[in-house]
This record gives sequence, C-alpha cells and structure tokens, in this order.
Amino acid sequence: MAVAEDLDRATDSQWDWVAEQTRTYLASNGAEGHESEGLRMLLLATTGRKTGVPRRTCLIYGTSGDEYVVVASKGGADEDPEWFKNLVAEPTVGVQVGARRLTARARVASPAEREVLWPRMASMFPLYDEYARKTDRVIPIVVLTPRG
Repeated sequence: MAVAEDLDRATDSQWDWVAEQTRTYLASNGAEGHESEGLRMLLLATTGRKTGVPRRTCLIYGTSGDEYVVVASKGGADEDPEWFKNLVAEPTVGVQVGARRLTARARVASPAEREVLWPRMASMFPLYDEYARKTDRVIPIVVLTPRG
C-alpha cells in the first residue's frame, strides 16, 4: 500500500524524462512541474505488484469534484502502463498535487463516467485521442479519491 510519504522514497519511472520531471517536482515541492504549457501534473506513488516497492511517476491530471483524474495511455501502446497495473493490484496510492500531499484510493472510471471524463481529458491533452486510435485497448481512466 503506497501512501503520501512514499513519494520521497519511491523508485522513479524507467523513462528518464519522466524521472527527471518527477525529481524536479519533488525538489521544488511542486513549484516547478505542477503546471507546464497549460497542463497540470501530479505525482503518483503506487506499490509494485511484484516487488512491493513503492514506485512513482508524473502524470497529467484533471479533476472531477474533489477527485483527481488521470489517463493510463502509455502513448497508445497495446498494453497498460506499469503504474496502472500496480494500482489495480493495490489501489491505495500516494499523490502530490502542487505542494499538497495525500493518500488516495484509485479506481477505474465506470463506462458512464468514462463517457464524460474522456472528452474532458482529451480537450486538455488532444494527443489522448491519437493514442486511442493507435491501440485496440480501451485506454483506462483512473479516478483518485482522497482519503480522510
């Protein structure tokens, strides 16, 4: 189970540019990297489903009420990203949004929620529609609900 405190000790993404972005975000306590080119980014810590080791990544996010919304696109790859597989196995996650840290419960958006959330997320980041055309899988949308 990943919690907010795991963001500091988690293993970075295997993608160098994501790892660098994550470290900059953490070092600046969200002052750098939270907003970039009109997009808002959050940090997500999951628990490795095979290793039990906390892992972190930086993702574009939107909101739905008090919840945060992220897209498991992996650039339109035919398989889900590792962070998504991890949170399906263990849905308690650590999140940092700007300077705010919290523990959240992750869940895949229902089909009805997805109908509303996909266009909203794709309007923020139009490449999501391109990614969806590249793959046969339905790209999951994840809703992060803050705990407590």
